[in-house]
Amino acid sequence: MKTTIVIPTYNEVENLPLLFERIFALELEDLSILIVDDNSPDGTGQLAEDLSAQYGGRIKVLHRAGKLGLGTAYNEGFRIALADGAEAIGQMDADFSHPIDKVPLLIGLLDNCDLAIGSRYVPGGKLDESWPFYRKWLSGFGNFYARTILNLPIRDVTGGFKFWRAETLRAMPLDKIKANGYMFQVEMNYVASKLGFSMKEIPIYFQERTKGKSKMNFAIQREAAVRTWALRERYKDLKPVK
Repeated sequence: MKTTIVIPTYNEVENLPLLFERIFALELEDLSILIVDDNSPDGTGQLAEDLSAQYGGRIKVLHRAGKLGLGTAYNEGFRIALADGAEAIGQMDADFSHPIDKVPLLIGLLDNCDLAIGSRYVPGGKLDESWPFYRKWLSGFGNFYARTILNLPIRDVTGGFKFWRAETLRAMPLDKIKANGYMFQVEMNYVASKLGFSMKEIPIYFQERTKGKSKMNFAIQREAAVRTWALRERYKDLKPVK
């Protein structure tokens, strides 16, 4: 299955060399990476270009003019991957919070589902052990809050480690997906569920980044609380296609 992993970046120059090394060490045929870089001042985008030759051109880079947000980065990346003929399209962070060794399993799940999710909240899944209690509580409550309001059939509704079948993404109304931050993940999951697509979760250990700075902030959390309710109204007329 021809697979493209879309990875948004902003100031991830410390992580890229090892990230690429570990992904391509999986030795998966027809696997490529699309970096969507928001004009990182630390040179992340240029480093990705430089490393592409080392991996036989299996790395592509979309350079954007500035920090335009996670949701738009994925949306643009999805469109490029689909245009390039990808059959499976993945999304993951550049900071090693998502276990790279689970990539083959997630891709394999697409033989029997439309969306495969690396989940922190199914049995066997876990958050970083170094996180303080309040942070674990906020993460867990955020998932419970969105999952309950939207009646979603999955446990991890805010996670960003996912693989989509190409035909699933083509059926998604990407032009209507407006959320940024991790609310983008909630909106995509909700729309996929409303359209009747099947989802499967596997447990992952979510590890705190060791290099660089987290992009999470209060504005992103506030957006999530407000927009969760808005999603029900926005997509009330959306009907299953499957």
